[in-house]
Amino acid sequence: MAAILDRWLAADLHVRSSGATGTGEPDPVVKQRKLPKGFVYLDEEVPDAKFEIRYYSDYNFVGERIDGYKAPVPIISSKAAIALKEVNDELRRKGYVLLVYDAYRPQKAVNHFIRWAKDAKDTKMKKEFYPAVDKTKVFKLGYVASKSGHSRGSTVDLTLVYEKTGKPVDMGSPYDFFGDISGHGTKLITEKQTANRNVLKNAMVKHGFKPYDKEWWHYTLKAEPFPKKYFDFDVE
Repeated sequence: MAAILDRWLAADLHVRSSGATGTGEPDPVVKQRKLPKGFVYLDEEVPDAKFEIRYYSDYNFVGERIDGYKAPVPIISSKAAIALKEVNDELRRKGYVLLVYDAYRPQKAVNHFIRWAKDAKDTKMKKEFYPAVDKTKVFKLGYVASKSGHSRGSTVDLTLVYEKTGKPVDMGSPYDFFGDISGHGTKLITEKQTANRNVLKNAMVKHGFKPYDKEWWHYTLKAEPFPKKYFDFDVE
């Protein structure tokens, strides 16, 4: 796991500096379209947070840019954005800011994941993201869903960084790592790493989000405005 974390940190820095994120010095992003009613660009609502839209890059468990991600921009329901601003404001008083990896995710992106899972021969990202998991079972194991809460617009994947340095807080496993070590309550990480996860979890829960037990980074607004509607507009 230490070797995986080292590779993840190195790749994380590469992704940030390559222009595929909102945390380094990326090329200017022109937001192309008017969003559906009830949605906003999260970086405009929470400008102090950091953003690294991982599925716009090729550094993710699939190993390529995901369908529907036409720009490295975070889109989310306006209701979730308000709550996330409250979370970020609280965390800043403790020396942290949020780093958002994903928010709204179109259904076409989920369909991309489904096709990937069916291709048993494609294991190019196995060492990084699922070394002990059979990729054909990621849906059965609950790491990916054929109907994702992200497509309803009020689910977010995120972590913490130290505000002064921009360095990611050690959560014990990388974002999107498929394994028991990524779950809440795991005994496979240190007390400090558990405490770090709880800083994020406590702030998110306080402001109306519910955690997902298998993924420390995944949260859904309890009072989500579109609880039964799955969207498919592009991220741009």
